[in-house]
Amino acid sequence: MTMYEREQALQAAGYRVAGCDEVGRGPLAGPLVAAAAMLPLNRRIEGLADSKTLGKAARERLSREILDACEVAVFVLPPEEVDRLNVLRASQVAMLQAIERLDCDYVLSDALSLPTDLPQEAIVKGDAKSASIAAASIVAKGHRDRIMAELSTTYPGYGFERNMGYPTHEHLKALERLGVTPVHRRSYAPVKRQIARQQTLALE
Repeated sequence: MTMYEREQALQAAGYRVAGCDEVGRGPLAGPLVAAAAMLPLNRRIEGLADSKTLGKAARERLSREILDACEVAVFVLPPEEVDRLNVLRASQVAMLQAIERLDCDYVLSDALSLPTDLPQEAIVKGDAKSASIAAASIVAKGHRDRIMAELSTTYPGYGFERNMGYPTHEHLKALERLGVTPVHRRSYAPVKRQIARQQTLALE
């Protein structure tokens, strides 16, 4: 099955199909970002693939082409909401919010079923199997990377522009050295441990 087969079959049946994906479940800091994309009927975007497999230059080029050719919606869920909801529910909420910003009537999602009455298909590794999910993945990753680059200037020393908030060695060492920022996810274990350390030190 090619990347476009599902979309073509559904579009031929009269559906307005949107693919959706999220980026940022695993990071200790920063938002979770979801995107939804509706591909045009008469134009293919060459090179669509799982955003994690693409280099930065290819991802940026494709993101520009997707934004030019497709109907796209992005939703940013801040870290405090990820903490409040838990990451699975946060992913569903963010993806659903992106979908609801488009005029679609069929949803393709990357592995995760959404709480919606719209007909849907959750596809395991969907960002490597569905063109519209791949497009959403690329847009979401590009959007989140830009947010993390901006946060790196507000909170220097954590390497957010490189690690995007993921728990790399650099990030974990900076967390121990510099402490927890307002954009860290307090429900994630390394951040919780650091908060406990800071509270212990404050009592000494």
